[in-house]
Amino acid sequence: MNPKRSLYLGTFLGLEIRVAPSSLVTAVLAAAGIFLLLHKAFKWRPWTAVTGGILATAIHYLSEQWHQMGHARAAKQTGFPMKGVTYVGPLAISVYPENEGLLPAETHIQRALGGPIFSLLLTLATGLVALLFRPIGGLPLFLAVFSFLDNLLVFTIGALLPLGFTDGSTLLTWWDQRNGGRLRV
Repeated sequence: MNPKRSLYLGTFLGLEIRVAPSSLVTAVLAAAGIFLLLHKAFKWRPWTAVTGGILATAIHYLSEQWHQMGHARAAKQTGFPMKGVTYVGPLAISVYPENEGLLPAETHIQRALGGPIFSLLLTLATGLVALLFRPIGGLPLFLAVFSFLDNLLVFTIGALLPLGFTDGSTLLTWWDQRNGGRLRV
């Protein structure tokens, strides 16, 4: 990701936050898609569906930021902190200094695990909120269930899948390297 092709938003807790144009487009498409789901499939009123689409999209990106804060905390604990976060499409990339040199496999593993661990904590919290909102129903319940499923499926389980661009891929690469090229499970 070329930083010059992303928009600088500022810093948050010491991390430089950038957003690529693809992330802005994805956010609009996600909000529109959720609106259509709520309005057409669930038969919600237009304004409620619009609100749901916008809030669910915001929850997704806030959940991504929470995930990245997990990476940042773990990275800081290793002594090799993150520099920033760049949003690309529906997800974000952890940005580390270009000049940090070769790091031990354990450092990469610890930094990669930080995000999914934070996301698991948020998954548990939003699951509890969803259970509490069950009697209320409507938009509050939808948003709580959406947050629970998004954090569980995208930022916890999904992050651990070795898809080539996830924390799972990083973990697999460094576990393999740590074990001398022989993956031991």
